[in-house]
Amino acid sequence: MGEFATGLTAPVEIVNANDSRMFVVQQNGIIKIVQPNGTVNSTNFLNIGSKITYGGERGLLGLAFHPQYSTNGYFFVYYNDLDGDITVARYTVSSDPNVADVTTEKIILNQAKPFDNHNGGSIHFAPDGYLWVVTGDGGSGGDPNNNAQNKNSLLGKLLRLDINSTGPYNIPPGNPFVGVDGADEVWAYGLRNAWKFNFDTVSGNVMIADVGQGQIEEINRMPLTQAGINYGWRCYEGNNSYNTAGCPAQSTMTFPIAAYDHSGGKCSITGGYIYRGTQYPALQGRYIFADYCSTQIGILNSDNSITWTSAFSGNNFSTFGVNNQNELFVAAVNSGKIFRVTTSTTLGTQENDLSNQIKVYPNPASKKVFVEGVKDKNTSVEIINFEGRKVLEQGKIEDDNSVDISGIPAGVYFINLNSGNQKSYSKKIIIK
Repeated sequence: MGEFATGLTAPVEIVNANDSRMFVVQQNGIIKIVQPNGTVNSTNFLNIGSKITYGGERGLLGLAFHPQYSTNGYFFVYYNDLDGDITVARYTVSSDPNVADVTTEKIILNQAKPFDNHNGGSIHFAPDGYLWVVTGDGGSGGDPNNNAQNKNSLLGKLLRLDINSTGPYNIPPGNPFVGVDGADEVWAYGLRNAWKFNFDTVSGNVMIADVGQGQIEEINRMPLTQAGINYGWRCYEGNNSYNTAGCPAQSTMTFPIAAYDHSGGKCSITGGYIYRGTQYPALQGRYIFADYCSTQIGILNSDNSITWTSAFSGNNFSTFGVNNQNELFVAAVNSGKIFRVTTSTTLGTQENDLSNQIKVYPNPASKKVFVEGVKDKNTSVEIINFEGRKVLEQGKIEDDNSVDISGIPAGVYFINLNSGNQKSYSKKIIIK
């Protein structure tokens, strides 16, 4: 992983405007421009520090350039205002392409929220030309106001807005709750505090990383044409029930394609991107993300298992972004650094990529599960339930490559393999 830019303050978003510059959102209300060689412009692109509440999870959090930015100069930001409320606003660039006109603010959306935390903050224009906005559930713990499941609340949602209107916004055709129960702005619901979502236009999917309550972090992947999805929070955290009182049937919800627990010092997912650049073919088509606490980069494999890199200690990864060549970058909020994600970052030059070699079968399994492809005889095996508790901690794999699971109740679990040289592998298994 190559160090690309330094000296930033609390970077929380990286965006490009279809040119060679990268725009870095600082949580303190300032947007900086980073040149292709990694130098940071001394002049701010935008400074709205006087308009925002900065601290904890609050601040300036999101940035999206209008699809016609090159002609209309419009860009959109997401921040907590002085009351702590969620605000989406439009600004216009000045005659200097490196400086925005701070006097041009047009408020698009203002949403009160009850608590300081869980502000969401990702905003992106979809291929459909509409602005998609992810909001947190309003905060505290366990969503006490049940905002995420309440279709009439704008909190804990993915919103879809037509901002090409004279008023603040119009409702795009196809939004699922127009004319029925639910807020017209809502596209999807049941999110806790999605910390980064984006679109993968190659596969036509939206990728949402949702931060868990205390046990499970989740990755969601759904076609961006599919409306009205319920991602399950506060009824479910990941795949396990959290608080199902008054919840709709489980069959009506969409569960994550991948999840991980908090073992190994993990605590909070930072959503990334499916790599679509050209410089690192080994990464092509892989979703690359991070865990904020463990300082590890995660790679979602084609079978939806996760491969983790070793830790990049001292770097709490807060956001990913791509340049106009689709090359991938990651920022650390505490060190103020941006790194270029390379093959060696993520795969330890293939060494870390156990997923290509390892097979776990059968799945579903009963009595025994077999693990093939582990070269390190000291690899330890643990099986963890969806509450994050270890149900099996076995020293090593038996000579016939088996692991005895006969005493474990039927259910959904993770099998984690850890070897002494920082390689790890995690896969969801079903025990029947």
